Amino acid sequence: MASSTTVTAPAAAPAGGRSRRSVNTLPLLAPSVGLLFLWMIVPLAMTLWFSFQYYNLLNPMLSGFAGLDNYRYLLTDPSLWTAMLNTLYLVFWVLVITVGLGTLLAVLFDQEFWGRGVARLLAIAPFFVMPTVSALIWKNMLMHPVNGLFAFVARSLGFPPVDFFGNLPLTSVIIIVAWQWLPFALLILLTAIQSLDNEQKEAARMDGAGPFAMFFFIILPHLARAISVVIMIETIFLLSVFAEILVTTSGGPGLASTNLAFLVYQRALLEFDVGMASAGGMIAVVLANIVAAFLVRAIAKNVAE
Repeated sequence: MASSTTVTAPAAAPAGGRSRRSVNTLPLLAPSVGLLFLWMIVPLAMTLWFSFQYYNLLNPMLSGFAGLDNYRYLLTDPSLWTAMLNTLYLVFWVLVITVGLGTLLAVLFDQEFWGRGVARLLAIAPFFVMPTVSALIWKNMLMHPVNGLFAFVARSLGFPPVDFFGNLPLTSVIIIVAWQWLPFALLILLTAIQSLDNEQKEAARMDGAGPFAMFFFIILPHLARAISVVIMIETIFLLSVFAEILVTTSGGPGLASTNLAFLVYQRALLEFDVGMASAGGMIAVVLANIVAAFLVRAIAKNVAE
């Protein structure tokens, strides 16, 4: 263990030579390790402990050891599997929208045109809007079936307005979340495109490559690593989407837009069942780690290539 906590540093030696001495890095690492322990391990351990308890805030005197009952109930509860499918469905389609549109917009904003600076500023603006505020804007100003902009446009064209949050709840949430995360994908991918060597693009044009050939054989392979990074970072955050669902649909109608994060919220703060909510939280942690491990392996393979 001593060798893992020491590094060697050069020290002056007689006759112009150099020797190396050991420096103990444990005192430097201890505060960071301690903070990491308090910040992550302690809450996770408490959640794990509560997941094995009967503990309801409305009647804390009846708390006791539950064993695996909380997990057994959740794993046989159809609402858990519906929430898991909704979570994966939301993550998948938000990634498709943000990566697809982000790539196309990055290619567009890499071109020279009048007002490009203003257009870039407007394109990244949604990323700085708080999730609750953006959800309220979409709910009351854009998707409202009576007073919303989309309803006005539909009536103007002779079509009946669509009740987005009543008929298409999860799709509506996906649109809102994708609108928020599109600027992030755009920034990463635009930076990656701008690092592409101009001489390589000029050589491809001289060889007769058209716009589509340039995109599929030059730009897209160059963006592979940046797209992998966007997918990994977005997935980590999209697994815990909550504010948009709470503000717009409250998980409904029924369970149509309930994801894992909102299911845990329902168990903890609406039903006051801390034990069941903790079990749901641990299941969410396991799911997130499985997805993260898969993504890290895929990205490491992509980088190695």
